[in-house]
Amino acid sequence: MSLLSPAALWPILLLALSNIFMTFAWYGHLKYKTSALWIAVVASWGIAFFEYCLAVPANRIGSEVYSAAQLKTMQEVITLIVFAGFSVFFLKESLTINHAIGFALIATGAAFVFRA
Repeated sequence: MSLLSPAALWPILLLALSNIFMTFAWYGHLKYKTSALWIAVVASWGIAFFEYCLAVPANRIGSEVYSAAQLKTMQEVITLIVFAGFSVFFLKESLTINHAIGFALIATGAAFVFRA
């Protein structure tokens, strides 16, 4: 199956969208620290539901083309990319050169998972 097939591309798109939801579920409440913790937990749980609605199909469809290890690795790299943008644009935190180096090392490790 081609790497340009829907089974190869849809998981990437769905995992990217699911990671946007999950990043907000896990870290979005940090912008609202004055809210009660139980509200943050309930809101995060509600947001995470939509993450699962995207991640489960992504992995089911992706298993036609990718191994479970490749899907997990893909998800982790996508998570770092989404989190970097979220951290800068939503939380207004800076990314340092150390963050960039660390993320690059993780991406390098991920490349080995996809080597034939």
